[in-house]
Amino acid sequence: MNVTLSEAKQLVEAACESAVKLNKPVTVAVVDTGGFLVALHRMDGARPLQPSIATAKAYTAAIMQRPGNMLKDWEKSQPGFFAQVAQMGQHPIVATDGSIPIKRNGKLIGGLGVAGGTGAEDQQICEEILRA
Repeated sequence: MNVTLSEAKQLVEAACESAVKLNKPVTVAVVDTGGFLVALHRMDGARPLQPSIATAKAYTAAIMQRPGNMLKDWEKSQPGFFAQVAQMGQHPIVATDGSIPIKRNGKLIGGLGVAGGTGAEDQQICEEILRA
């Protein structure tokens, strides 16, 4: 089962509302379990590279089935191996904040990536909207 377009649109809308509260123009990406893009939204004022970053973050969450920030220790402990794995898929795998798996009833249905704030702000947006 995958995240639906309707669900992805709701996540994008909620993320943008959170970003407005932080006064940060962000880009939000939602992918399915295979890492394929379902929705991508770049807020007015967001920087040009943000769509690529948000997509890589969402892809990481779906493919690795864990938040991107959980990969930081692996990246530090085995940098050569991580660098090789990070280039294997259709998008880079990134060990960073703002990347979280989307689950329904405990089962993975996709990944969410937010880019545009600080790492902590991107992660905050992800966690807030998935809690809601």
